Amino acid sequence: MKPAHLIGVPLDLGGNRRGVDMGPSAIRISSLAEHLGALGIQVTDKGDIATPLPETKGPGDPRKRYVKEIAKVCQKLYQTALASLHEGALPIVLGGDHSLGAGSVAASAAWLKAQGQPVGVIWVDAHADINSPSTSPSGNVHGMPLAALLGREPAELARISGPDAAIRPEHTVLVGIRNLDDREKEIVKASGVHAFTMKDIDRLGIAEVMDRALAAASNGTGGVHVSFDLDVCDPTIAPGVGTPVKGGLDYREAHFVMEAVAESGRLIALDLVEVNPALDVRNATAELATELALSAFGKRIL
Repeated sequence: MKPAHLIGVPLDLGGNRRGVDMGPSAIRISSLAEHLGALGIQVTDKGDIATPLPETKGPGDPRKRYVKEIAKVCQKLYQTALASLHEGALPIVLGGDHSLGAGSVAASAAWLKAQGQPVGVIWVDAHADINSPSTSPSGNVHGMPLAALLGREPAELARISGPDAAIRPEHTVLVGIRNLDDREKEIVKASGVHAFTMKDIDRLGIAEVMDRALAAASNGTGGVHVSFDLDVCDPTIAPGVGTPVKGGLDYREAHFVMEAVAESGRLIALDLVEVNPALDVRNATAELATELALSAFGKRIL
């Protein structure tokens, strides 16, 4: 198995609820490195990307709050994750709010582009994160990283890996979405990405959804980047997240997502984001994040 590099991103600028900057520490406290090591995986902790606090910066443009600072953090993450990929490691990015995905996914895309291949992306989230500054009701940038990766706005995040879009819609899959505003629903439909709502999971079952998701993200690509927002899980199992929404994945469905990814053999990078210890109960959400990472790395029941 590839070695794993842990990269903490205590980013707390993209949302309007404080606390996710403590997410990387909470996941480390849940012994992620030690548990991965028990699976025979060589783990190196690269530490945290330096990230400013909201109190030290002005929000700037209200349509894309703190975007300049977020872009700087994402650029540092891009460089760090890309270096890990070049070293033959699999980056595990610990967040932090989901705006960091603009940097981590861009690194995976650039690494594969240098090999003449596109990247597949499975974005597991209660939200589509595909708003732009002109469509976002809040101006919170953690609702925009997927739009940026697809080559749209905000421009500060869309150009991290170069002038072209980092990812292609036909290789991009949303899994577990259930909390979209009306304008965002239209954007998802027009974007060309594959989208599986919680209703689709209810109707088809998580096994069929993941079969389809992995097929779309794997077909013609060099590997799959999984960006997993813990708010995709139901608050009963993940209470400590930035934006909790009822009706999410249950414990077994969440693990099945990661088990299917492991069985595919296509994983090249993993994000675990939006863990908010300030809202958590006995570090349960961070511990769930660790358990899910182990499933993504092939931990077996039998």
